[in-house]
Amino acid sequence: MAHTADRGRPVHNPDIIGFTDAELNETPIRPKRNSLGPGIVAAATGVGAADLVATLTAGSRYGYMLLWAVILGVIFKIVLVEGVGRWYLSTGKTIFQGWRSLGSWTSWYFGPYILIWGFVYGATAMSSAALPLAALFPGVDMKVYAIGLGLVGLGLVWLNRYGLIEKLMTVLIGVMFLTVLFSAALTAPNVGDILAGLVPRIPSGDPDVMFYVLGLAGGVGGTITLGAYAYWLREKGWNVPKYMRVMKFDNATSYILTGIFVIATMIMGVELLHSAGLAISSGDRGLLDVGNVLAERYGQAYSVVFLVGFFAASFSSLLGVWHGVSLMFADFWTNFRRPADELDQDDAPSLASKPGRFFLLWLTFPPMTLLFLDRPIFLILLYGTLGALFMPFLAVTLLFLNNKKEVPAQFRNGWIRNTLLGLTAAVFVAIGVNELWKALQPVLGG
Repeated sequence: MAHTADRGRPVHNPDIIGFTDAELNETPIRPKRNSLGPGIVAAATGVGAADLVATLTAGSRYGYMLLWAVILGVIFKIVLVEGVGRWYLSTGKTIFQGWRSLGSWTSWYFGPYILIWGFVYGATAMSSAALPLAALFPGVDMKVYAIGLGLVGLGLVWLNRYGLIEKLMTVLIGVMFLTVLFSAALTAPNVGDILAGLVPRIPSGDPDVMFYVLGLAGGVGGTITLGAYAYWLREKGWNVPKYMRVMKFDNATSYILTGIFVIATMIMGVELLHSAGLAISSGDRGLLDVGNVLAERYGQAYSVVFLVGFFAASFSSLLGVWHGVSLMFADFWTNFRRPADELDQDDAPSLASKPGRFFLLWLTFPPMTLLFLDRPIFLILLYGTLGALFMPFLAVTLLFLNNKKEVPAQFRNGWIRNTLLGLTAAVFVAIGVNELWKALQPVLGG
């Protein structure tokens, strides 16, 4: 395979097309308990402050009644990310190269999208990570923290050392996992009520309830970052079919852990807010409200623990996007002008390439201008709207890609995967339409 090429300046080898029969039939590597890495990076990147606020708000409004939607969201993300990894490990092509095989329209969609998304997300990520620091150490302007964290993220990813990023992300997701689970356990939740929430029910008489159902089902762990999973597989060295079982274990385990984390967040929403009839602010500032409730009820030290978890969730998302989405852009920029039938191997460039470096800078410096609008909540909502557009695109294209003849028969979608992907696509189309309608209402005079 072309994975031995210098990806700083990839060279196309016309003699390499896909995998050999020997590689496709090589004995699969059996996963071990520590066979985790790219999935942890993807999950940590995808779960940010906006997801926590949405889950807390749903818990505060409906109790545990929508817990089943969180479980559904975990299943959807496992299906989507497994599809991305399976495409890469069975064909040797990146996800962008797969999209190009569906037509040039995918490039016309993805190119402008990734640039706009990156500009908005850069500011969102920096302001989100800065909020808990500003709450913990209020003597410094939040914009100073935001700019500083953007530069730290740039410096760490610029080193182009995936192993370092994976270790940092593992530490950060461990911190956010333990702090939120500790905070949830502190509230002494009712286990019977939690189990009752696993039965699908929709509260009647609330016109907003479907927005929360769709948000919980769609918001557990990422948007465009799901497409970056295959690039992290490559960086890890899991780039041939024998890693298929390891990939599936890595992906499923990471998102199950994510689901436990989000359930813990809902428990806090129910036990801290719903039971007391409290509401929280929209956007990331809602997490500061939760910290204040913890401080009032249990003491300031518990608020500090929660804010540390808030920071870990936000900064891990920043690091993951700076790394993974820059790899996606480098692949796009290098290959979108080439004929689709020439894209038959993974010869996407590394972060050391000029387009990889450009996008790292694009994520960091232009968005700093948005920080001075003093509207981080507006930025987070705009990012959510843009992110909603990507998920239907990913789900629908995976339906086509993983049924193509170039995917070896043993790795194509079966009827179960096609059903799950079809359901996932339908849900994300509904979410995307809903988010677009919300975004356009002010323009249309709604």
